[in-house]
Amino acid sequence: MMCPPGSIEKGLGVRKVLVCGAAFAATCLAALAVPMGAEATVPDPSPTESAPTVVPSEETGTGAPSGSPETGGTTPSPSAPSADGAGTTDGIVSGSAVMVTPRLPKFKTYAYGKASRQRIDAYWRQSAPGAAPRPAVLVIHGGYWLGGDKSSWKYLARRLTAEGYVVLAANYRLAPKAVWPAQRNDAMSALDFMKKHAKVWNLDPNRVAVIGSSSGGMLATQLGTYGTGGQRVRGVIALSPPNNPFLAYQNGGEPGAVPAKRMLRKAVVDLVRCVPGATAKASCWKRLDDANSTNHVSAGDAPMLLMHASGDFVPVTQSTGLASALRAAGVPATVKVVQGEMHASGLLEDEHTYPQIVNWLNAHVK
Repeated sequence: MMCPPGSIEKGLGVRKVLVCGAAFAATCLAALAVPMGAEATVPDPSPTESAPTVVPSEETGTGAPSGSPETGGTTPSPSAPSADGAGTTDGIVSGSAVMVTPRLPKFKTYAYGKASRQRIDAYWRQSAPGAAPRPAVLVIHGGYWLGGDKSSWKYLARRLTAEGYVVLAANYRLAPKAVWPAQRNDAMSALDFMKKHAKVWNLDPNRVAVIGSSSGGMLATQLGTYGTGGQRVRGVIALSPPNNPFLAYQNGGEPGAVPAKRMLRKAVVDLVRCVPGATAKASCWKRLDDANSTNHVSAGDAPMLLMHASGDFVPVTQSTGLASALRAAGVPATVKVVQGEMHASGLLEDEHTYPQIVNWLNAHVK
């Protein structure tokens, strides 16, 4: 799930260092898209714990399906999302400038469960012997709960490892095959996995934040609120999260709703596997209530940074209610609105977004 080509690099505030023509840009792009698995080796785990299962890399690219929630483009059929990660590349070079790509970190894909979607990518830099464990970030992709892939946040993972973080990006089982709360269960399992095997990557299991985009942002806020979220993670950053699926369902049925809102409405039905309404069974409403992060808020939840664009098809009202509930419970919550029509990772087009993310992480985790 990524924003249109070139937008993440602009949003990350990477300094443009070389102006070149289109032909040279294409050459640079090919050089930047080097597979990361080539240099990745896993340090030996602690003798007292079993090593995590390593699986062959499943990377199929770094972009979102065309028209996914993070692209803002033409919306694909709700019943048939495009193939995960197809059609874009990482380390994107614009037609007028080459962006600096961070030094490649070590990289491995692991299985945190038996299902094919229960896979997690680890990005880390080798620590010196005896070095203190590093803070960590779990990244959860978006895609209407119907699609998307962990590889879509590869470039951000590289940047964050350069900032001193260990980064793990997880896939999860998708609707409609997997009904809610399978997605939250998988996010929790991925988090437990990275903490259990923390020594493999020299990460500090007590200093973990989660970043999610779009539907992955909703899963991130669930991790921060379900039970006592503050005991699970130190903080949550969510970009364009539909924290209240029933509200998204209602918005998608309004006259004149844009295609992305209508698709999100259909995705909510697929997520809870029922149609909200007067004839809906009690079990349907129970799943919808459970999928609303605000309903899980309590004292001791994780601090949050919630971000939307002013023209986002997932409106800021999806986060203001959650933020109000968190503050009422004594939990710090900040809502930021970025001017523009962007969504999810598209918010990184704004030059202030990435520095805000890093500063917030440093203040709450590092």
